[in-house]
Amino acid sequence: MPEKRKSSLIAIQIGLGIVIVVLTYFLYDSITAPWEAVQKEQRLTDLTRARMNQVRIALRHFEDVNDRFPGSIDSLVTFVAEDSLATSNPDSFFHGAFELREFMNSARSGTRFQYALNDTGRVKIYHLKDPDSDDYIGSIEPDISFLHAASWE
Repeated sequence: MPEKRKSSLIAIQIGLGIVIVVLTYFLYDSITAPWEAVQKEQRLTDLTRARMNQVRIALRHFEDVNDRFPGSIDSLVTFVAEDSLATSNPDSFFHGAFELREFMNSARSGTRFQYALNDTGRVKIYHLKDPDSDDYIGSIEPDISFLHAASWE
């Protein structure tokens, strides 16, 4: 009998050890999974804001060259693709990794940024918005204090 009791205790200890390992995994996963999701969202936010900053740089350059803002996003993309200053060393010009096909799109979903131009008043101003968040640059209201101003700065 003592031999059977001893093997039963060993089986129970092994079973409890397995339960502890499984519960430890679930505890670890329940802590790290939400944290990884937060970190991923922060990386996407940072990348989207960096792209919006690149668009802001392109808009400023377009204004410097043409003395006005572009009427559409497509006009800006065409300008950047053909501009020698922007294409000669784009990573330096745009202060970071630059990809012409991607810089007009939100990193979250790949949706194109929304762009509106208000050139009806004395103050010419644009509004650039990320469709997947509350981030924006500029304003649709003709107020010079909002020109090139980002919502997160």
